[in-house]
Amino acid sequence: MAYLTDLTLRLALGTATLPPELRSRHLQYLLAQQRPDGGFGGREGGSDPYYTGFALRALMVLGELQQEPAERAARFLASRLTGREGIVDLISLVFAAAVVELGAGVDVLREAPSDWPQNLAKLLETYRRDDGGYAKSPDGRAGSTYQTFLTILCYELLEIEPAEVDRAIAFLREREHPDGGFLEIRVGKRPGVNPTAAAIGALKTLGALQPPTIERTVEFLLDQQSDDGGFTANTRIPLADLLSTCTATITLADLGARDAMDVEAARKYVLSMERPSGGFAGFLMDPAQDVEYTFYGLATLALLA
Repeated sequence: MAYLTDLTLRLALGTATLPPELRSRHLQYLLAQQRPDGGFGGREGGSDPYYTGFALRALMVLGELQQEPAERAARFLASRLTGREGIVDLISLVFAAAVVELGAGVDVLREAPSDWPQNLAKLLETYRRDDGGYAKSPDGRAGSTYQTFLTILCYELLEIEPAEVDRAIAFLREREHPDGGFLEIRVGKRPGVNPTAAAIGALKTLGALQPPTIERTVEFLLDQQSDDGGFTANTRIPLADLLSTCTATITLADLGARDAMDVEAARKYVLSMERPSGGFAGFLMDPAQDVEYTFYGLATLALLA
């Protein structure tokens, strides 16, 4: 089973145990965010595959990806198959399409050219760099840990074997820092929670996760939990955020170490990001909520349930 599919199903099981009023509040918020074109957007601008993917995953983990909103979202995604999308939106489109098919049985790619997956794979390889990783942009000179993770997951959902897997594994292992975390780029000075989560997810997907790395990573992540229960992005940032809290919790759960963190403190932190009208904000002073952080909030609560 693909990593994202397995994670989504695990989150759905956890979310089912949350209070009904909490699930209902966020369900209504998410449904209200769907645009007339069927897609979802961020805090500004129109619909795009990136935010649509997060909204659909949030509805899926709530067990509420119903046929009507799913079909509307599928039509939006299908309309973007032949456009000139950036690489992040193309990968997000694949992720979103997988959720729609899993949750509502709608095949977004059925109307795409038969060679669309192969052409996307060729495009992905143009982002491959000499260090073995994948860059974030066409002119990026070095591989990104996070972009490499996204690319590997995309290949898995497309059911296409990545080229030169050994080079990708070597790239990820070279990003490991003596402190136990992983660097986002080669010249980075300190490891971060999010690139660490990306590296562990990628290595797990590739079947290349080793016990010494697991031990060091668990210790690194536990050190990032702050006094308010959330996780900070790295050792130099004093303020916790919901993204880092989510990715740290997912990674600790993947490594069998969820109970080593302060679970109750983390739950209280996540609930403090919840907004009365539905949705989650990203950090303490964040003035608003959006569908991306709503997924992070629900996902974290599911894993802490």
